[in-house]
Amino acid sequence: MSRRQFLLRATQALAATGLPAWAHSARAAEIEVPARQIALGCSIALTGPLGAAGVEQLAGMKAAFAEVNRHGGIHGREIHMEVKDDGYVPANTLKNVTEMVESQSIFALISPLGTANTAAILPLIEGKGIPTVGPITGAPSVRSADQRNIFFVRPSYADEARRLVQQMVAMGLRRIAIVYLDNPFGKEVLGYMSTALDEAKVERAGAFALAVDGKNGEQVAEKVFADGPGAVLLATTGVANTAFVLPFRARAKGVPLAGLSVTIFPSELPKLGEGTRGMAAVQVFPDATSSKSMMVRKFQSTMKATGGNPDFFTSGSSLEGWINAQVMIEGLRNAGKDLSRERLRAGLAGIRALSFGDFSVGFGNKTPYVGSNSIYLAVYAENGRRLS
Repeated sequence: MSRRQFLLRATQALAATGLPAWAHSARAAEIEVPARQIALGCSIALTGPLGAAGVEQLAGMKAAFAEVNRHGGIHGREIHMEVKDDGYVPANTLKNVTEMVESQSIFALISPLGTANTAAILPLIEGKGIPTVGPITGAPSVRSADQRNIFFVRPSYADEARRLVQQMVAMGLRRIAIVYLDNPFGKEVLGYMSTALDEAKVERAGAFALAVDGKNGEQVAEKVFADGPGAVLLATTGVANTAFVLPFRARAKGVPLAGLSVTIFPSELPKLGEGTRGMAAVQVFPDATSSKSMMVRKFQSTMKATGGNPDFFTSGSSLEGWINAQVMIEGLRNAGKDLSRERLRAGLAGIRALSFGDFSVGFGNKTPYVGSNSIYLAVYAENGRRLS
């Protein structure tokens, strides 16, 4: 599905419920910012199939903001968050963000989680001119050169899919199947993976739809096993991914599995257990368990100093939330004391090289704003132990 088709369908779905007036306006709406506080809105899954990942993302953001607030905030303003749970349901994301914006309780947005969830609020973000940092999606369908207010940190799923296929080709693997989540995210990534396989002239096995809640995981595992692929690409995420991997591994222990950066959330690793043996996954940030990384050491130091949950000190999801918060902080610093949404937008767009030592983010005033093109590949042994 093309970006245009994806956004058209999303807009049509929202229109059925009646779009508010802001969706048709391109004018940025300014609100008065209190002298001592900045409120950031965050609609994110805290329950549902990605609830555990959302909780960890939120922990990283809160730690970063708590550290800044301990030192006087940004230009004398403390950063506070208004958080609403959307359960990974796009309609809930739209409802939550609309309520926050219409009540003028928030100044900017941070870390919406999910492809369809981000698509649902794009008209509002652009229509109201609300700076939005770090959508947790790599879908090209929600990125376009005419967007002025949304700042992605992670690279695209198309680039991730290409990297995975390159690795499989280098390993001499043939006849590759795809398991994809049966939602806009999964269907879009299915297209990128299929294209990458065709470009590499690799024979494709079947493509299998997995329910968002994983309820058909056992049946999909049986179908994929019966298809006899040489390897399986995973356009999956969260609990659904686990619901497929475990029964498939019970049938085919030696078949390589490879997924995107959102396929294996840290919260799912204990459930996967032995099932991670022979799995590979794209990483778009440094390994949150590695003390060799300067950025990870700073992240972990912040989590400890602000009383974060020790279970999240090595969480890749918490690390991503922390990075998104650091980008927001830098944008607020650049915006200056006379704060407005337009000044924050310009302050974010002007970030060229926000460096964390071994990782950096930069937008360079070029749309679509994408802060990083870093792509790593992690290979796992049993119980989530990383081999590389």
